[in-house]
Amino acid sequence: MIFNTATAEKTAELLLQINAIKLNPSNPFLWASGWHSPIYCDNRLTLSFPAIRNFIRDEFAKNIEEKYGKPDVIAGVATGAIGIGILVAEEMGLPFVYVRPEPKKHGRKNQVEGFLQKGQNVVVVEDLISTGNSSLLAVEALREAGANVKGMAAIFSYGFEIAKANFENANVNLNTLSDYEHLLPLAVAKQYINENELSTLQDWRMHPDTWNVAVK
Repeated sequence: MIFNTATAEKTAELLLQINAIKLNPSNPFLWASGWHSPIYCDNRLTLSFPAIRNFIRDEFAKNIEEKYGKPDVIAGVATGAIGIGILVAEEMGLPFVYVRPEPKKHGRKNQVEGFLQKGQNVVVVEDLISTGNSSLLAVEALREAGANVKGMAAIFSYGFEIAKANFENANVNLNTLSDYEHLLPLAVAKQYINENELSTLQDWRMHPDTWNVAVK
């Protein structure tokens, strides 16, 4: 679910402008999962554009407090959301921690890095939601550390049904600055794609695990 329509449209436009989101239906990308995709999203690029990262920071800070109330701690999911998570925590005047994909193999063997007390209210910041599996592993680690996870805020979501089901099953409230549904009409209006390419992108969205334009 998006925080609001105006933010969703503006965020999508900014991500397209800096090629953080690339749309290429005729020459699809190959994801690490093995899926072929006409879209590739790298929101870490936003950190290289001060005006855009500040917009994302401000929208996160405002909407997190409106949606979840002011938490005790902001948590970023490593590695993609560490940078923006720190900016959000700084803007909100809050402590920051980040969550590794798995515990370290040495030293203190931490998975949650930073100072976190049991019972503290935490909002998790993420850069991108696909299936939600890796994001929810971070939530699980925070809960195991005794945190009260109020919800998650992400820059962008593909809006897959599997992700919706995963977040519901984990009882995690997810809100995003933008999503696939708000991206596509904007991409057509701004002439990043044409109507035929729009149809391809819509088809992929319905069956991303089996879609492959190269064999059609």
